[in-house]
Amino acid sequence: MRFLLDESAELRLGDFLRQWGHDVTAIAQDYPSSLADRSVLELANREQRILITNDRDFGELVVRHRVPHRGIIYFRLGDQSIRAKALWLESILTSHLDDLSHLLVVTERGVRVRRTQER
Repeated sequence: MRFLLDESAELRLGDFLRQWGHDVTAIAQDYPSSLADRSVLELANREQRILITNDRDFGELVVRHRVPHRGIIYFRLGDQSIRAKALWLESILTSHLDDLSHLLVVTERGVRVRRTQER
């Protein structure tokens, strides 16, 4: 799978995903800095990447404004460790494969799938 790490996401998550054989790019390393959220979504959509973020603004863009996307994993976990987030990612990739084209909100209680546009 192809993923894009938003500037708000921990870069080390990319290491975990690459170890599992995924293609990962990161705004902080591979693209011009300070891209607007809408531009980040357009980039992820164009490159067919699932966006990983800690920024809640992406939810509003895809739910309220219906900005096209290939899927978003939104971590709403506060100060959980990178290892905990990696475990959440592993769980998502095994239990939510059919949901990855939507908005997945990850909290301490679990993963909530917010159905967005169908592809």
